[in-house]
Amino acid sequence: MADTKREIERKFEFEAGKNGRKASKKARRLPDLVGTAEIAAAEPQGTVDLDAVYYDTPDRRLAADGLTLRRRTGGSDAGWHLKLPVSPGVRDEITAPLADTVPRALAALVRSRVRDGALEPLVRLRSSRDVVHLLDAGGRLLAELSTDAVLAERTVDPPATARWTEVEVELADDVAPGLLDAVEEEFRKAGLHPSDAPSKLARALAETSPPAEPALEPAPPGTAGAHVLAYLRAQVDALVAQDPAVRRNLPDSVHQMRVATRRLRSAFKTYGKVLDRTVTDPIGEELRWLAAELGVDRDQEVLMDRLGTRIGELPHTLLLGPVRGRLRTWNAARRSGSRRRALAALDSRRYLTLLGDLDALLAEPPLRAGAAKDPGKELPRAVLRDYDRLAGKVSAALEMPAGHERDLALHDARKAAKRARYAAESAVPALGRPAKRVAKEMKAVQTLLGDHQDAVVARGALRDLAVQATAAHEPGFTWGLLYGREEALAEARERELPDLWERASRPGLRAALSP
Repeated sequence: MADTKREIERKFEFEAGKNGRKASKKARRLPDLVGTAEIAAAEPQGTVDLDAVYYDTPDRRLAADGLTLRRRTGGSDAGWHLKLPVSPGVRDEITAPLADTVPRALAALVRSRVRDGALEPLVRLRSSRDVVHLLDAGGRLLAELSTDAVLAERTVDPPATARWTEVEVELADDVAPGLLDAVEEEFRKAGLHPSDAPSKLARALAETSPPAEPALEPAPPGTAGAHVLAYLRAQVDALVAQDPAVRRNLPDSVHQMRVATRRLRSAFKTYGKVLDRTVTDPIGEELRWLAAELGVDRDQEVLMDRLGTRIGELPHTLLLGPVRGRLRTWNAARRSGSRRRALAALDSRRYLTLLGDLDALLAEPPLRAGAAKDPGKELPRAVLRDYDRLAGKVSAALEMPAGHERDLALHDARKAAKRARYAAESAVPALGRPAKRVAKEMKAVQTLLGDHQDAVVARGALRDLAVQATAAHEPGFTWGLLYGREEALAEARERELPDLWERASRPGLRAALSP
């Protein structure tokens, strides 16, 4: 069983003395923090000896992404600890009881990084930790102040050691981060400064490892190919980073992981003159599979929220029959097993193969002639191709009579708008404001068409609910009423589309991107 704790801390170290020498013992005294912000007392807790062994793959995949996995003895929290970065100075610490091997729950959370690699001991850190509790006037714990004398030993060849002293201030639960700013101000006056290393492991690796050879870039810098590969790399990183969040069932994690898959697939199509689509299209199909497996639960969650909101908007007098109970029953039947399906996809061999294919693509990209061109010329052409593709689909949909076929055409236009938006957003680092303007307009079109499609999907669900209610001899009035409202919303969006598209297709917007 693994437990999770949000860790908010800041690490400090003493400034070096003259000529880079270690500061004297007198100069390394900590300031008295009583009176700083809410701190009313500082109570020593004694010294504890900690012995931690850090695990990683031989090529340090966890460390490269800011993760740490350790087995630690000593102190009140002996066990296995996995730390996942959230933001600078903030990490989620997931713990499991002591065991001889990496606990299964923690191994699953690093699977997207480790894959088929082996986790092995990399560094051993032995620390003598002096602990002080910082309390407010009521005796409530505000933070723990620790001074660690650290000995780091590299456990793989070539062996090496390093020693240092660092100071750490970790906030207690529900304490505002502003306390750390006040402490830092006092520490700076006393000759301490924030540590350059984000973690003990990062410092240990920096001080005990041989210099790494610089990585070779697969495309010359400043080219369209280099720009596209940088964008793809960011999306692959986002996909991998969301894996443990999805496994932990964190809010919005499935959505963010699906967005990364969509952006990758979209970029493969947009930049077909930069990357060979005979190589990227099969990977795109695997990304489509992953998004579909992840999306079963997410799509139902979004639909359930929409229908629940619509029911909540109705006065009680229009809720005829067990409407909310029927909705819950319908939702439970549709969501049964959907989370298990998503986790099964992440645990599958097919998923690991996909991640490997993405890494191989970035390492040895199938570059075409367009990759060597100036991004200021090649990228606008790619964005405009997607823009023109959207224009054709919107025009075709607007010429169709209302009905099912037009709904399908508008849904197709929505996907094209999303692709055009992603294309423009991917080009912003190279093209700047003109690409931002196009992305903004495409997002507005996508949002309107998305509202229309959501109404179409909701109508289908409401019809199913009405059929189920009728079969159970329940009133179908409320479901019919909601159906009519969704139908009216879809019609309203269709009426708004021509004016919105007129703004999004004005000549000046397109001309600003023309190379």
